Amino acid sequence: MPTLQEMIREGEGEQVEFKKKTTHPTRISRTLASLANTRGGYVLVGVDDDGRIVGVRDAAEEIYVLREAAAQYIDPPILLTFKEVEEDGRTVIVVTVRESAHKPHRAQVAEGDWRGYVRVRDQSVQTSSLTEKVLQREEPTFEKIPLNKDELAVLDYLRTNPRITLAQYQKLINVGQRRAYRTLIKLVLHGYLRHHDKQKEVYYTL
Repeated sequence: MPTLQEMIREGEGEQVEFKKKTTHPTRISRTLASLANTRGGYVLVGVDDDGRIVGVRDAAEEIYVLREAAAQYIDPPILLTFKEVEEDGRTVIVVTVRESAHKPHRAQVAEGDWRGYVRVRDQSVQTSSLTEKVLQREEPTFEKIPLNKDELAVLDYLRTNPRITLAQYQKLINVGQRRAYRTLIKLVLHGYLRHHDKQKEVYYTL
């Protein structure tokens, strides 16, 4: 397990999430489920989005909400482990979420509404039925998924170009950032594209 400072220096990503505090089980359950459905990871409670250690007021209360989320707001439930780390007089809770052998896990987002999530970079992204088949280790049939013209456009572009960024894709299909991002993430989840975030600007390839 990396140290708290190592995780903060690395920043949020596929396996690390910063949380100032846990406000409600339904909010944190999406993050916990997404980690369990992907490669596992850590939630640092008491760390701001910018990596600043703010600490928690009541560690016992935070852990109670996290346990409640894992047991009652995720199906099937998941097990968490907790470690309280003191840093500069402030307490940070390091929550370990192991990659699950019982995928897919779904999080309750509203009464009677359960949804699956996976980690894509530093986001918890809602899954499709295809993604859930992948999580269950079933063989997906990527070629049978119908793609619209905007989705086909990025594949055509990448057949003659080595990579594409979000800004380039927005310009290519002339849409807003949110819609372009959602399309690229969908293609990543469905196995059509790979995302690369080790350089200054994120880019996508076939």
